[in-house]
Amino acid sequence: MITFVVAVLLLIGAYFTYGKFVERFFGASSAIPTPVKRLADGVDYVELKPWRIFIIQFLNIAGLGPIFGAIMGAAYGPMAYIWIVVGCIFMGASHDYFSGMLSIRNDGKSLPDMVGKYLGSNIKKAMVIITAFLLMAVGVAFVNGPANLMAVLTGMKMMYWLYIIFVYYILATLLPIDKIIGRIYPLFGGILLFMAVAIGGAMIFKVFNGTVTMTELSLDSFRNMHSNPGVNVLFPMMFVVISCGAISGFHATQSPMMARCMTDEKYGRPSFYGAMIAEGIVALIWATAAISYFGGADGLNIAADGGKTPAIIVNEICNSWLGRAGAIIAILGVVVCPITSGDTAFRGLRLLLADAFKYQQKPIKNRLILAIPMFVVAYLLCNLDFSTIWKYVGIINQVLATIVLWTAAAYAVTVKKPHWILSVPATFLTFICVSYFFIAPYKAGGLSLDPMIGYIVGIIVAISVLIIFLNRKKK
Repeated sequence: MITFVVAVLLLIGAYFTYGKFVERFFGASSAIPTPVKRLADGVDYVELKPWRIFIIQFLNIAGLGPIFGAIMGAAYGPMAYIWIVVGCIFMGASHDYFSGMLSIRNDGKSLPDMVGKYLGSNIKKAMVIITAFLLMAVGVAFVNGPANLMAVLTGMKMMYWLYIIFVYYILATLLPIDKIIGRIYPLFGGILLFMAVAIGGAMIFKVFNGTVTMTELSLDSFRNMHSNPGVNVLFPMMFVVISCGAISGFHATQSPMMARCMTDEKYGRPSFYGAMIAEGIVALIWATAAISYFGGADGLNIAADGGKTPAIIVNEICNSWLGRAGAIIAILGVVVCPITSGDTAFRGLRLLLADAFKYQQKPIKNRLILAIPMFVVAYLLCNLDFSTIWKYVGIINQVLATIVLWTAAAYAVTVKKPHWILSVPATFLTFICVSYFFIAPYKAGGLSLDPMIGYIVGIIVAISVLIIFLNRKKK
């Protein structure tokens, strides 16, 4: 239990220490009017209370990522703890903070506009395509998943639930942000947080009564404990599997949404850095719960190899540790979590397209012109085998995060501040992404080559990108 407690305390402590350092480094100031103070339109630029912004941001970036991703990452063993803690503090939370605050400083613009400003117009064009694909993929996946689960639970046809969820998504995408998202997200946020706290509390209680043993981080556990390590290579695959709990490019697509609603830059640290720290804690809880429930990483791998998916594992743990109430929590969590990422994925896609085409969104007619074809495409994709596309989403997610880190590093250069707190993580993640493309198996979107080839190419590319960045910095 020592490892788990220390990891949680490190994350909490980082919010008050490194998070404050990042805030000072950026130069957040209450004297600078935020976009909503200048551009309020009653639709997307709407003032929201700080606590609502935190909950909406937390749900936007969380979804099932810190639950399912953490469980899958726990199969690699306690090494997952290190990546969640270090990645969350020095990469993910900083990534989320800068993506949100740069949007605030740029009239609440979407991610491609910020990238284009600091890295160039050519990269901006590529970012529009990459980001649009990611948002559409997440939105479609989070229609099918909840619809399928509700069909199983209720006996109704999946198509009916598909229509119901689509209607909700359309309303959440078109209506002013304070009408639906701003009203129901506090309830959804309470469900997700209660689910995590209840599991964490039950786990600690069972440790004290001797029915559960937590695996500690030790010298022996500094290795790949996956049941198939030849295919599931620790470096870099664990760093892609565990994204939402450590760093995720998807978060940068969501931050501008709240940047348009924030009334003071001082709320940036709790809303962006703090929401990511909260997600890291949720990931720690579920990674630890998965390992502990099955008696260690080996037991978790046996369960996974036997056909137990993350959804089944979540349901089993909740039922076992929390009883009948656990079953209800599991159902609500597994249904609500993806929906809260799916609705804002589509809303984020509308905002991205509006920024790309410079199309004003206050009139409902303009919102419909963008939303109708967007949802037609989404509906058509729901009828296809989405697994082929989805297997590339994980690595595209981390590529997006890498570009955001380089963007933030470029911003630091433009304001004549040390860029190393951003360029070093960006270099590391560049190595992870490039090596993943070469090492990961075909079914995971890679080339399935010898790991040494991936490491060599990854190091060469990462160092080359850093050198290019440093040379451009001199200019």
